[in-house]
Amino acid sequence: MIATNNNLAPVAEDIRDIKPPIEISDGLAWLWWSVIALAVVVAAFLLWRWWKNRKTNIVLPPPIPAHVRAKRKLEQALALITQPKPFVIAVSDTARAYLEERFEFRAPERTTEEFLRELGGTKLLLPEQKESLGGFLASCDLVKFAKYEPGENELRGLHSSALRLVEETEPPPISNSESQISNDGESEQIINRQS
Repeated sequence: MIATNNNLAPVAEDIRDIKPPIEISDGLAWLWWSVIALAVVVAAFLLWRWWKNRKTNIVLPPPIPAHVRAKRKLEQALALITQPKPFVIAVSDTARAYLEERFEFRAPERTTEEFLRELGGTKLLLPEQKESLGGFLASCDLVKFAKYEPGENELRGLHSSALRLVEETEPPPISNSESQISNDGESEQIINRQS
């Protein structure tokens, strides 16, 4: 008897073809990626440091002189003339702040008596100006603390006294030769600022 393998050998359908070979890296690819990442981090750090340390020129306008600011505040105070107490507070605070800034004399924190006593020992103002200032501040104190209600003419007189004090004590105007020097670049301040 002759035996054949045809019936015994089933067709193998679960056998597949060979897969292509897997490429194994040479071990240096991760090194290249690490070098690229490090270069990006270093570049970002250097850019940040440059941005932080860069200098920018900021042009500041010249400061507004104390007498100009005081005149503006006194002009604005006229809007309050129908309200005696707020008007007097605005006018007297403006005069005190002006004296402090103009003469570097600490005025706003002191009472009127302390202020006048200390001012009397200085040569910042003429005797007539000191006397006028004393009367002005005493009148303002009546309105602020004694609830005195002055009329509009009295309020305008207080305003005139404050304005006269500012005008009498403002620095002399700059002559043409001095203003030309200051217009050649000293009128504006340039500050190098690190941002």
